[in-house]
Amino acid sequence: MSDENVAGLADDLYDVIGLLRRRSRRLVGAPLPELALSAAQLELLRVVRRNPGITVAESARVLGLAANTVSTLVGQLLTLGVLVRERDTNDRRVARLDLTASARAALEQWRDRRAQTTATALEGLTRVERERLADALGTIARIAAALPDSTAPISLGAPGQRTATDEPVGATPSPGSPAARLAQEPAGNDRGDGGDGGDGP
Repeated sequence: MSDENVAGLADDLYDVIGLLRRRSRRLVGAPLPELALSAAQLELLRVVRRNPGITVAESARVLGLAANTVSTLVGQLLTLGVLVRERDTNDRRVARLDLTASARAALEQWRDRRAQTTATALEGLTRVERERLADALGTIARIAAALPDSTAPISLGAPGQRTATDEPVGATPSPGSPAARLAQEPAGNDRGDGGDGGDGP
């Protein structure tokens, strides 16, 4: 495969992932919709959900954000009542983060709805197609692992300003790309609405 074709494949990969996420949001909605959380806030909740007791500094490294930016996000989520901050029992200088019980329960319910919706779509695939998809997930995971970590922490811009953590939610897939072909297919066939993986915590 030529370098040009590899670049096109990379572009198609992001088109399909973007379509998957947008359709999931339309079907399942966003986590904790009553709070209208930003993409950055949801990303921090995702990190904390997977790593209870994580510190602000550790969260900043995972997200590739400046520590003061994450501190601001933490303050916002504390005010909204979805995050708790407790002092480390061994080192009182260290603050550890966790989700509130109600936030964790709400996120788990949202993840269950997303999984059930996607499972229904996957049932429309043949056994061979599901096996190929499972193999492809491993390949995509290796691609993600091969991407370099951010070398410079970033700070979030002013409200309304695009940042490195934002996804172009309304972006239109490139003509002829897999995502464009999927978007044009009618619902109800094997592939039309099969991409409902979604994003969020």
